Amino acid sequence: MSSSSFAQRLAVNGSLPRLGGQNRAPVRIGFLTPLTGPEEYWGRPGLDGCRLWADEINAAGGMMVSGRRQRVEIVAFDSAVSPQATQAAARDMVENLRARLILTLGGDSFAPALPYLMERRALVATLLPSDLSPDTPYLIAPAEAHPLFNVTGVDWLARNRPAARRVALCAQTDSLGLPSLAVYRAAFEAAERAMVREVRYDPGSRDAAGIVAAMLADDPDVLCWCSSAPPMMQALTEAAFAQGFRGEILACTADDYPRLIARTSGDFMSRCTFQFPDFDDPSLTETAFFFRRPKAFFDAYNRRFPGAWTAVSWEYASILDLWHSAVEIADTLAPVSVLAAMKRGREMPHAFGPARWWGEEIYGIDNALVGDWPVVRIIDGRARIVEFGSVLDWLGRNGPLLAQHLGALGQLWHQRRAGRPAISRPASAASDPRSR
Repeated sequence: MSSSSFAQRLAVNGSLPRLGGQNRAPVRIGFLTPLTGPEEYWGRPGLDGCRLWADEINAAGGMMVSGRRQRVEIVAFDSAVSPQATQAAARDMVENLRARLILTLGGDSFAPALPYLMERRALVATLLPSDLSPDTPYLIAPAEAHPLFNVTGVDWLARNRPAARRVALCAQTDSLGLPSLAVYRAAFEAAERAMVREVRYDPGSRDAAGIVAAMLADDPDVLCWCSSAPPMMQALTEAAFAQGFRGEILACTADDYPRLIARTSGDFMSRCTFQFPDFDDPSLTETAFFFRRPKAFFDAYNRRFPGAWTAVSWEYASILDLWHSAVEIADTLAPVSVLAAMKRGREMPHAFGPARWWGEEIYGIDNALVGDWPVVRIIDGRARIVEFGSVLDWLGRNGPLLAQHLGALGQLWHQRRAGRPAISRPASAASDPRSR
């Protein structure tokens, strides 16, 4: 593995020979992710991070491949346009642009392109391991094991807030929301917490106040937004404050939390637990993870894109760092060879420390890179890591329980391949007219 990372190169920019006029064709990386619509918040900040990564690589001389340096070029397309346009963009990236890696959020908008990309043996990296199956051998999830890491937040809350025992959950009914709901269900059951209400909403819904009112009907101690998209997460949080809730809030993300503090209160937001830190967090200073100097990346991103940092700002760039290291080891851009270099030994660093390729039990293939993940709380107005939880340890103890809940929501790989069955409902949700 390369001894340097992108964040380190930020500090030594200019130390390598500059590109001259005799460079070969650029190394192209495809970015096929929603850039408009309700999921653009999972795509656009990540594209900004990729462009920052590429600019720094190019300023330092480009990528070294087979003894020669080549520029890097990010080729982006909005997968939210239409299924047909997504398919056409994938074909163009592979056949005309010769993209060596394709980055995607994954999920419903990307699904139309996946069979073609696997047929062409294109190397694809997704943020959603729930896309994985034995039918997708060249699809990997090396950045985040969404939604598996959400179990660490539930586990921390159960140990540190033992009086918070009654939970109400909500989730959108799509390929982000349903796997997340299943994971949170399993995590709360493993923690022996009572799930008193579950509300499922259409991804296009804007009725945050109504959703929160339904969730509060059974007097919960905890409101869990699961993996709601950032605008809905923010609206739900503000609605909970407006309706007088004073318990714990649990969510996958808390993007733009300073705005939430301003619109609610510091005390209210201090009871929020989520999974994504700022990269200037003191707990990351001594952590030996792949972004060797996370604050350097955080500072560079905020200088270029002020106020735009989100949960995904760093994730696609971290994939590029891992891929770049594998290219150097394989000494080729050939996707199959690079994938083999990434998976050698079955272990490698990921964003927050050592990790292992995992997934056969749930996804039918070990193509998700899983390790520790941070639990984050707001302390004195800043998002701060309070613990690194082991996702692998939790899976070792509760794997069958997770499979049970994924199966109940039609999210196991063989269910998705066969066509999802009717979604089962717990008794509490069946009686709730707002549940979908």
